[in-house]
Amino acid sequence: PESELRSLTWKDAMILGVVEGATEYLPVSSTGHLILTSYTLGLIELREDEIVKPPTLDSFQIVIQIGAILAVLGLYRKRVESMLLGLLGKDKEGLRLVGLLLLAFAPAAVIGPICHGAIQDLLFGPVTVAWALLVGGLVMILDDRLYRHRNHDAPITCISQLNWKLALIIGGFQVLAMWPGTSRSMVTILGGLAVGMNMVAAAEFSFLLALPTLGGATVYELVGGAADGLLDGGNLGPLLIGVLVSAVVAAVAVYGFVRWLTKHGLLPFAIYRIILAAVFLYLLGRY
Repeated sequence: PESELRSLTWKDAMILGVVEGATEYLPVSSTGHLILTSYTLGLIELREDEIVKPPTLDSFQIVIQIGAILAVLGLYRKRVESMLLGLLGKDKEGLRLVGLLLLAFAPAAVIGPICHGAIQDLLFGPVTVAWALLVGGLVMILDDRLYRHRNHDAPITCISQLNWKLALIIGGFQVLAMWPGTSRSMVTILGGLAVGMNMVAAAEFSFLLALPTLGGATVYELVGGAADGLLDGGNLGPLLIGVLVSAVVAAVAVYGFVRWLTKHGLLPFAIYRIILAAVFLYLLGRY
């Protein structure tokens, strides 16, 4: 029973905060890494193919994304300022970007609440995450060959060149990331590449798309009642520590990731995903 599982400690929160911040914007799946890390820390147990965990753990793994949101707000403050001015009718290009992001967010906003319960019950486990990591890694290897041939002459080199149709297509890709282990960053970057963006532009749009996506998921988790108990006295401290740590680590990760992409592409992340998946599938006895 859940009551026999230990509660989330400050040390757990710091570790999970580092994992969230380091992986949220990398194409390796932050949710998948949080689930595997929670399993390694003993917060998740598999009992006769049943996933057993503390009642607030899933909510913690979602709400901690506030740190990643803060990181993008800071690093892309000029874009954010432009969007805010656009909402006030003072920046036409900023308003257009807001529209593109909301359109790309729409598919997940519609499908997410419908599938939310089933996803948490069936897919928030180490086995399903490991398989998603493996499949995603193989897809990235296939895409890497295409990327290397087209990146330097991609027709879209700036997010201002996106149109409504292409933004909606990227949003369709994002729906795939509802399976933990797939990676929201991976599928939206691949979606950007598929519609003709170069790697850096695709990554920037992916980062900005995180604002409504992660923000919406966090608000839904809190307002929807799924986070009952998460904001109680004993849980609030670890949550705040996790958010703070993830914000700092995410800011460093985003800055380094953009520089990495211009030289190395996605192939190293694909290899990492496959190795990590193989290790956990072996450890879980499902290899």
